[in-house]
Amino acid sequence: MNLTQDTCYQALITRDQRFDGLFFVAVRSTHIYCRPVCTVRPPQRKNCTFYENAASCERDGYRPCLRCRPELAPGNAIIDAKSRLVTHAVNRIEDGALSIDSIEQLATELGVTSRHLRRVFESELGVTPVQFVQTQRLLLAKRLLTDTAMPITQIAMVSRFSSVRRFNALFVERYRLNPSQLRKSTLSRTVSSDTFICQLSFRPPYDWQSMLDFLRARACPGVEFVDENKYMRTVFIDKITGWLSVSLSEKQSALIVTLSASLAPKFLQILTRLKRLFDLQSNPELIEGQLGNLAKEYPGLRVPGAFDQFEVSIRAILGQQVSVKTASNLFGRLAKQFGSKITTPFLELNLITPQASDLATTIPDELSALGIMPARAKTIITFAKSYIDHKLNLQPGVDYESTISKLIALPGIGEWTAEYIAMRCLAWPDTFLHGDLGIKKALGITSKKALLQETEKYRPWRAYAAMHMWKSLEIKEPIVSKHR
Repeated sequence: MNLTQDTCYQALITRDQRFDGLFFVAVRSTHIYCRPVCTVRPPQRKNCTFYENAASCERDGYRPCLRCRPELAPGNAIIDAKSRLVTHAVNRIEDGALSIDSIEQLATELGVTSRHLRRVFESELGVTPVQFVQTQRLLLAKRLLTDTAMPITQIAMVSRFSSVRRFNALFVERYRLNPSQLRKSTLSRTVSSDTFICQLSFRPPYDWQSMLDFLRARACPGVEFVDENKYMRTVFIDKITGWLSVSLSEKQSALIVTLSASLAPKFLQILTRLKRLFDLQSNPELIEGQLGNLAKEYPGLRVPGAFDQFEVSIRAILGQQVSVKTASNLFGRLAKQFGSKITTPFLELNLITPQASDLATTIPDELSALGIMPARAKTIITFAKSYIDHKLNLQPGVDYESTISKLIALPGIGEWTAEYIAMRCLAWPDTFLHGDLGIKKALGITSKKALLQETEKYRPWRAYAAMHMWKSLEIKEPIVSKHR
């Protein structure tokens, strides 16, 4: 999308939701920055400066609008990033794995020097890593102050500030009001101490029912529950446990997320995972423009991601050459045997998904007793060990080709499984399962060479093309062959 100054201003005055999160507008007369969908009266063109990200706005002294709340804007897909290095770094920051003092550690993890990381950050985002981290922390704190009843001291800790004093000082410096003042200004609605309710925005259209259908067919009993309107699951992150529920907002282009209060320490990581699971950072207009007629039947169809990469990967291994239903049943037995129990307010949610440590220490016979083929049982154990040893990194932003190679090198994992894991876990939009029987059937092509030639026109969105191909077959008949 060609974001010229004129294009940005036209999107602003029309409040075009397609541009939400693609840019922010800073208003010189008020020193406030907004999303292009803000409902306030549009400022004059001469007072507007357009930025690609919130951190750049705050670097130049602008504070976030309290009405449109920039922290709620959808992000951008990986394919939009100018650099895979920056994408990976931003993903790690949004995962909450980085404090302001650990830039050196992040650079080492990414295999570059801290100097190079700073240079690339400034070149592509216009801010330093420290400035980006500070903005992310402050916007997270602002969201918690607005959406929850969490004590301010706890908010400072959850937002990864080293002290409440530092949190208060930076908040006042950037936003010109202290946290207590912001909370008082948002107390017009009731917030619960047992749950947090917040929203995650997206660019419309969004085919919510197709997303729920996909997740419902693969839901693990006890771990997940999907009805006609919402998705629910249990959560386990670094020994923190709880539950969550996600539904579609009736009034806004957003998902409504409810989290148990116990998940407060992992608030940022959970929201980041949900954005990936529900593919909230994609740009439907851009994608569907490339897909053409293929996408007309189901506008807003998304590529389901992964809330838990290990869980989705094991599910993919179990799904080799069997139906979706059979794979779901097998994973359900696995969860019942190796998943720990949890108490929630919902009868449908009572299990924590099996952890890599649980499966890495088991033996093939224990898995075979659940109806899993012996060869597949060995693959699961080998995969779990590689995952624990950090030989596999399945985070979005990692190198796609090398990850595929590492997956295929594991015994029992072929191209189809590796590509499926990449599509859902790496969130790589150009992943294409050329060996999938459903896709071959949808296109009426069996030759790999011919299939790749035919789908070349869908680059770099072939994962979305695959979803539309699978969806087209659902109209005709249920697919129970080797796919998904």
